Parts: sequence; structure tokens; C-alpha cells
Amino acid sequence: MDNRSPALFVGDALGLDFLNSIATPVDTPVDWIDDGKGLLRWLEQAGLVPHATLEAMRAQALPGELDKVADQARSLREWFRDFVCSHKGHPLPANALEELEPLNRLLERNEGFSRIIAGHADATLALQPMRKWRAPDALLLPVGEALAQFVCTEDFSTVKACEGPACTLLFADHTRGHRRRWCSMAMCGNRAKQAAHRHRLKADHE
Repeated sequence: MDNRSPALFVGDALGLDFLNSIATPVDTPVDWIDDGKGLLRWLEQAGLVPHATLEAMRAQALPGELDKVADQARSLREWFRDFVCSHKGHPLPANALEELEPLNRLLERNEGFSRIIAGHADATLALQPMRKWRAPDALLLPVGEALAQFVCTEDFSTVKACEGPACTLLFADHTRGHRRRWCSMAMCGNRAKQAAHRHRLKADHE
């Protein structure tokens, strides 16, 4: 598996899926946004930026420009990881707002607007949110909005780290009773079952 494979979206919250854009699904760490091309692929898989916009950015960006934006995205990711890891498992305290100033500074760069378009039904109109994509670093704005949405709507008491020994993935436990333990049953959950089975077999033969 490499950064050209589909990214992992197991966090049950897009803000956590951004943190999970670097992970160790098997044995080797994979960073899905290790360069500009990887960042564009991840943004499209996450549904954060329209395909046409990504194609325009790819065509218009200067050499190395998208790689610099990917550098910024990774810095944002690790800053937000520190914030989440320091608060996960407990309700977010009111004074956490002070820690979020870097995110607010990113959100201040937004150039959003709305446009009236034809609605789904006949003879109806709808208001569609739009965004001006003046430069490649604008690609960070929808990421920032996803992080802000996560902070403002998620109960941090339900944010957990996968219990897999080598796993770094985070998720929001929205299950009944909040008993989720693994990033996914297909990965770490299955490995844990296999390890428990081997342990039982070994115990039976001793």
C-alpha cells in the first residue's frame, strides 16, 4: 500500500480522517499527503474540493507550489493532532478556544460567497455556497472548515485511539454504548482476533 492507494476514512469524522491521512495500515507508514499530488488526491477522495477545481490547480500551479501547500497541510495536521490527542476522552474545556487561534487565522482567509442557481424542482431557485480559489493555498480552507466543524460539533469524550499495538488511527466512537475499540474490524480488529486465537491455541498445547 502506498499514497496512491485509496486513503483511509475510518474516523467517522472528517476532521479525524485528515489526521488519519498518515497511518501504518500494514507494516510501513503511509502519508497520503506527502507531496502536492498526494494532497490533491486526498482532497478529492475526501470530497472537500470539486474535481474541476483540482484539475485547474494542477494545471496552473507553478513548479513546487503544490508541494509547499502539502507542507502546510502536514504542519496543520500535526498541530491539530496534538490538540486532539491532548483533549480526547474528555469534554472539550472552554479554555481550549485559546489553543484554536491558529485555526481561526486560517479560517479568516476564506473567500466564500453564495450564488443563486436553479433548484432541483421546476421553477425553483436555491442558494449555493461558492468559494474563490485564487491560489493553491486556498486548498487548505475546506480542510480548516472540516477541522472547525469537528471541534464545534463533536463530543471529545467519544474520540479514541485505535487499540491496535502499532496503529496510530483515531476515530469518534458513535456506537451504542461507546464500545468501539478498533479503527476497523477489517484491519486491527481482525488482527486482534487472530492474535487471541493463536494465544488460545498455544495455551491449549502447554
